[in-house]
Amino acid sequence: MPYTEAVLHEIQRVGNILPLGIPHSAGRDTTVCNYFIPKGTVVVTNLASVLNDKTQWERPQQFYPEHFLDDQGKFRNREAFLPYSAGKRACLGENLARMEIFLFFTSVLQRFTISAPQGVKLSMEAHGASLLSPKPFHICVSSR
Repeated sequence: MPYTEAVLHEIQRVGNILPLGIPHSAGRDTTVCNYFIPKGTVVVTNLASVLNDKTQWERPQQFYPEHFLDDQGKFRNREAFLPYSAGKRACLGENLARMEIFLFFTSVLQRFTISAPQGVKLSMEAHGASLLSPKPFHICVSSR
């Protein structure tokens, strides 16, 4: 199960559909890393920069579930894993979403075999600007 959990986290890291967080405004004057942010300033988190940061991920441009496994193969959460946004405005349903994704994914994999059509290489390329989605593709799904 640790590898399954790692795969799901890596899918969310690589398949980041919302590269920029939802805009918020500063509720008061504040300073972040020596930058002054006046009250009322619109602030947008760049989640894609964190999810692809070379200092945080061994292979940021590749699908590599081992990002979420320790040297003994146990699952480890990463501070730089922010697919649900960051700070106190992050998605309140993150824990529920993680559980639902895990249950759905494992249930599907127990019942079906999923593969690319013969001779087709699937692409991880996305399209869009503020909201990313995968390019159209075909998959084969067969009962186990």
